[in-house]
Amino acid sequence: MSIIDHVRDYHDELTAIRRDFHTHPELGMGEERTSAIVAEKLKEWGLEVHRGIGNTGVVGTLRIGNDTRSIGLRADMDALPMTEANTFEHRSVYDGKMHACGHDGHTTMLLGAARYLAETRNFEGCVHFIFQPAEEGLGGAEAMLKDGLFERFPCDTVFGMHNHPGVPEGKFGIRSGPMMAGGALFDIKITGVGAHGARPEGSVDPVVVAAHIISACQTIVSRNISARDTAVLSFTQVHSGDAYNVIPDEAYLMGTARTFSSDVMKKIEENLRRTAEGIALSLGAKAELDFRFVFAPLVNDVEQTVFAADCAAELVGEDNVSRDFHQMMGSEDFSFMLERAPGAYIRIGNGEDSCQVHNTGYDFNDEIIPLGVAFWGKLVEIKLAKQ
Repeated sequence: MSIIDHVRDYHDELTAIRRDFHTHPELGMGEERTSAIVAEKLKEWGLEVHRGIGNTGVVGTLRIGNDTRSIGLRADMDALPMTEANTFEHRSVYDGKMHACGHDGHTTMLLGAARYLAETRNFEGCVHFIFQPAEEGLGGAEAMLKDGLFERFPCDTVFGMHNHPGVPEGKFGIRSGPMMAGGALFDIKITGVGAHGARPEGSVDPVVVAAHIISACQTIVSRNISARDTAVLSFTQVHSGDAYNVIPDEAYLMGTARTFSSDVMKKIEENLRRTAEGIALSLGAKAELDFRFVFAPLVNDVEQTVFAADCAAELVGEDNVSRDFHQMMGSEDFSFMLERAPGAYIRIGNGEDSCQVHNTGYDFNDEIIPLGVAFWGKLVEIKLAKQ
C-alpha cells in the first residue's frame, strides 16, 4: 500500500483536526489550545512529547532501533491578527484572529506524518516533529533555538514545508540557495511642534515631514541598491493626530524591508536612517529610526534540496516538481533553523485557484493533506532507511 493510500484511511479525521484548528486560531506565543491538541495526539500515537519549548512549542520524538541518525520535520502553528471574511462552517470564531496562511494545514500534515510513521515504523533512527509557535514575525524559531532545540533534540538535517496558492494540487516547488527573503520591520518616530491648524507658521508639522520622508525613501532601492540585487522597501502604516484643526506634535511611520542579502539589508537600514534623519533635520524636526532584523534569508542546502526534490518526484513524478522554483520576497523564520542545521524548505501546491495567503478569504485546501503527509513519510523512510 502506498503512503497516500494509507493516509486516506484517516483523511477525514485529519480534515476534522485541521478545520478545528481553523475555527479556533491562536496568535503567536498564545497557541495554548493548539499545542495541547498537538501534544495529546502525539501521546495517543505513542510518541515521546516535550512541551513549552520556546514558550508554546512542542516536539514529538519517535525512535526506532538503535541507529543514531536523526531528522527534524517542522511545522508552524500560529494564526494572523485578521478578521476572517469567509462564511463556511469552520470559519474563525474569534474576531481579529484567522488562519490566513495555512499553518493549521501545516500542523495537521505533520501530525498526520507522526501517526503514519508511528503505525508503519518503516525506518531506523530518530525523527523529531517540531511544532513551532509564532512564525509570523514574533520570533518563534529563535525562541525554540534559544531554548536548546537542537541541543536537546539533535537533527542531522531539518526540513520545512509551506502551502503555495496558485500552484496546482499535486505539484511541489523548491530551489537550492536563497529561496525566501530576509525581513526587517521598522518604526520612525517624527517629533515636531504642534499648533492650531489655522496657524501652521507656529508649527513644525510632523505630518509634512512624514510625507517627505516616505517620498524620498522611494529612491533607496532604485538609487542606493545595485540593480543586480533584489530588495523591497514598503511603508505600511502612517499614524498622526487626533483632530481636524490640530497640527500634532508627533507622527509615526512603520514598514518592512525585504532582501536576500544581509549586506543589502544593512545598506537599506543605513540609507533609511540617513534619509529620515536628514529630511527631518532640514525641516526643523527630529526623526528616530528603530530598525529590527526579524527574519534571516532562507537558504536551502544544495544537497538536501536535491534530496527533498527527489522524494517529491517519487510521489508525484518529475514533471510535477519544480527544482528551480522562483524566489519569494516573503520571509520565513525557519531560516534560523536552516542556519543551524543543513536542510531545505519546500512548497506544496494549494490549488491553482486558491485564494492568496494573508487574505481574509483564504482557506487551506484539505485535499492536499494526504500528499503532504506522504511527502514527510517518504522523506523519513528514505533518509532513515533500514540498513
